[in-house]
Amino acid sequence: MQNEIQRGFIVRVYAWMTLGLLITAVSAFLTLVIPGVLESILSNSFIFLGLIIAELAVVIILSSAINRFPPAVAGLLFTGYAVLNGVTLSLLVLLYTSSSIAITFGVTACTFGIMTLFGFTTQRDLTKLGSLLIMGLIGMILASLLNLFLNNSAIYWITTYLGILIFVGLVAYDTQKLKRMSLSVGENGELARKASIMGALALYLDFINLFLLLLRIIGRRRR
Repeated sequence: MQNEIQRGFIVRVYAWMTLGLLITAVSAFLTLVIPGVLESILSNSFIFLGLIIAELAVVIILSSAINRFPPAVAGLLFTGYAVLNGVTLSLLVLLYTSSSIAITFGVTACTFGIMTLFGFTTQRDLTKLGSLLIMGLIGMILASLLNLFLNNSAIYWITTYLGILIFVGLVAYDTQKLKRMSLSVGENGELARKASIMGALALYLDFINLFLLLLRIIGRRRR
């Protein structure tokens, strides 16, 4: 019974995450093909900044106040975030070739799948590792922000490889955390539906960030 609850919860989490990735892909595609949309973003820095702020706002709202919303609203916010992310990620096509983006996505998906399986099946407690990874993530973010001013190539590549290791580890850690969470929220009900959306958001962010960092290495820039 316990295993069935865990599997059912994880399936719902991955269904939401997969839906988010599909929505992001469709949103990015529409941004590229609908006349004037991409040009508007590129020509007006306030629009791009507004998109980034909106993304951050949705993540903060979902993370801090999801218990105040019904599951339908939480799902709508998650969907909205996926749409916004697709719009901003569409700009990657201007920097990297389509083939290298596709290859990087495939590598990311394979890595993500392997670490998910590890996180779900391992008997090792990853709690301490998770704490170290979160500390490393904070350090990486601070170093990346500092490098916006320094523009140092060594810091850029150190944060890139460190970030990849961090997010690879976070996939396993978050998966194990969700597996344990499933037992506390139960199989059905409003709490379980909200938890599955929050879990999907965590894994979605792991996937997207891992993809972006791998793209720095695998991606082939347009000339």
